[in-house]
Amino acid sequence: MMRLLRERPPGSPAFDTAVSRVLLDRVARAEIEETFRLYRPVRIVAFGGQDANEPGFPSAVAAARAAGFGVVLRLAGGRAAVFHEGTLAFGRAIPDDDPTARTTARFDEMAGVMASALRRLGIDARIGEVPGEYCPGDYSVNARGATKIVGIGQRLVRGGAHVGGVIVAERSDLVRAALIPVYDALGLDWDPDTTGSTADETGATWDDVERAIVAELVDRYEIVEGSLDGDTLALARDLAPRYAPPVP
Repeated sequence: MMRLLRERPPGSPAFDTAVSRVLLDRVARAEIEETFRLYRPVRIVAFGGQDANEPGFPSAVAAARAAGFGVVLRLAGGRAAVFHEGTLAFGRAIPDDDPTARTTARFDEMAGVMASALRRLGIDARIGEVPGEYCPGDYSVNARGATKIVGIGQRLVRGGAHVGGVIVAERSDLVRAALIPVYDALGLDWDPDTTGSTADETGATWDDVERAIVAELVDRYEIVEGSLDGDTLALARDLAPRYAPPVP
């Protein structure tokens, strides 16, 4: 059985990331059941560990904030990615006694879920990196081999794994507006024209995408709707400072 959570807890971007980490840790310790989060985020640029080590990182953080986005350090690796109210954030916390052995299988599975959900909406969804895409990854989900719509990352801990990312349903222009100055500050090359959305492809809205993903999950897994519990929220409040960028 997999618990599906669809609310976004109020608080800072760092608190939201901390919630995902606490869910991962609690699932890995068998305190709670396997959990899938799917929700509407606020405007955030999520920076990876590599970004934080770049000399241009302080300028990149300032550029994100100037564009009207909060900033947070990512739970998983990868480069800077954008979340906003026209995107869907998702994350699956999975118990696994040997998480390293099944890293590729989990990427394959999540990319397959997302690609199948987008195909329900009439999108020619394919798995793989589009040359020039932001936060490039072998398990990105794209439209027509031309524009990235879904980014996926993974974090492993003892006893479990978290596979999560972002789906751009609407307002791909906001992703470009945030990342052009951020990637320039970090010294990263990319092609803004490779950024797309479901709305760009078929007119599919945020609500359409949510329905398609939930339908895909229900077809594949035993799902029960749930909510974030008090223990998880309390632990996340203590952990949140870890995911706040160490620059003003």
